[in-house]
Amino acid sequence: MLSALRALRDLMRPPPGMAFDFSRPPGEPALTPADGVSWRVFANPVGLFVGGIAAVLLELAEPSVRSGVWDHTGFRVDPVTRLRRTGFAAMMTVYGPRSAAEDMIARVTRMHGRVRGETPAGLPYRADDPRLLDWVHATATFGFASSHHHYVQPLSGLERDGVFAEGQASARLYGATAAPRSWAEWEAMLAHTAPTLEGSTILAEFLRIMTDAPIVPAPLRPVQRLLVRAAVQIAPEPVRSLPQLRGRGLRAGEAVLVRALGRTAGMLPLGDTPPVQATRRLARPG
Repeated sequence: MLSALRALRDLMRPPPGMAFDFSRPPGEPALTPADGVSWRVFANPVGLFVGGIAAVLLELAEPSVRSGVWDHTGFRVDPVTRLRRTGFAAMMTVYGPRSAAEDMIARVTRMHGRVRGETPAGLPYRADDPRLLDWVHATATFGFASSHHHYVQPLSGLERDGVFAEGQASARLYGATAAPRSWAEWEAMLAHTAPTLEGSTILAEFLRIMTDAPIVPAPLRPVQRLLVRAAVQIAPEPVRSLPQLRGRGLRAGEAVLVRALGRTAGMLPLGDTPPVQATRRLARPG
């Protein structure tokens, strides 16, 4: 168990070529408040891994987002590096000094401006379309909050609202101009978007990749598969009932195992990860 948690914790560190010291510059605040709920939610590697997969399941159920993600990212070729780059972006958005987070988001938005194409059904899309950006931001926030709530520590209604509210600064910088500001607004967006969500062979391929990719050492691969099933389990309807996900959630008794992993991860020292470095930057007691 401890080896699996260490492997997941390593996903929080910057990938090769993107080294960054979150402890500097001293005193510079982040985009999210250091005393807010997001700093707790994003510090748990189990919650992050499960929540990130749940978010991508929702993204890949939306046709335009699915084409943009699958046609223009490296999930198929190098899923581990892609996971680490995505994890680094999340760490920077939550814990990074504001100036560095703004610079990173500006680079991402410039890349989004060059990404466009057509879905297999002939629907044109642009990665900088505010509607799509709203969905991506909302699904990520839902995934991380829901994973933490189910598998790490229950969140109150105010805390779940807080995760959405605290993400507004980064949402605006990314161009997500109508991202949900509360859990109720997320549920309204989900209900509005639900008729357009659909299954696909890409959704099945993503699940296969997340199940088989060498994210943790080979002897620990059953833990990886367990956490992938945990992500399917928290996917909301109608996504959880799509043909590619139906029956792929947790089996009887497995939720207890995932919660044990999540809560154990919350008690272990994090090492010199971005949350610890950011705490040092703001001179907050460890």
